[in-house]
Amino acid sequence: MTRSEDVIGATFPVPKPLLGRILDEGKTVFVKPSTLRLKPGMKLVFYASHEDQGWHGEAEVESVEHFTNVEDIIKKYKDELFLTPEELRKYERDRAKWHSRGRRPRPWMVVRLKNVRKYPKVVKPKRFIAVSGRYVKEDEYGEILKRAGI
Repeated sequence: MTRSEDVIGATFPVPKPLLGRILDEGKTVFVKPSTLRLKPGMKLVFYASHEDQGWHGEAEVESVEHFTNVEDIIKKYKDELFLTPEELRKYERDRAKWHSRGRRPRPWMVVRLKNVRKYPKVVKPKRFIAVSGRYVKEDEYGEILKRAGI
């Protein structure tokens, strides 16, 4: 694998109003059903879904934990969460509807963020970002930063 193919992080779609809580309001804990493997030091590039689609900013992964119970997440992280307790509980209820019969639900991935920064310009991706997210490789990350004006 060449250096330009190295995975340096991941990107996930987040509804724009919720994304503002991370980029503008200082919330530092991101919660998502676990679909990708993240490690401390990786980048998390935030894609605004719905309105004003595109990459709006990023953060560095400080730590990653996995939980099976949303109440444990709420109890541990409280006001640091980018979702309110009721939004997280609703997410859990809605998620139960999406499961295929017989399959165990994925654990919740709880990512503590640091070095959060908003991009000067929104960057449109060249391809669709699925709800499960996808990995970001070093060459793509460099292109994102260049197009964001950083």
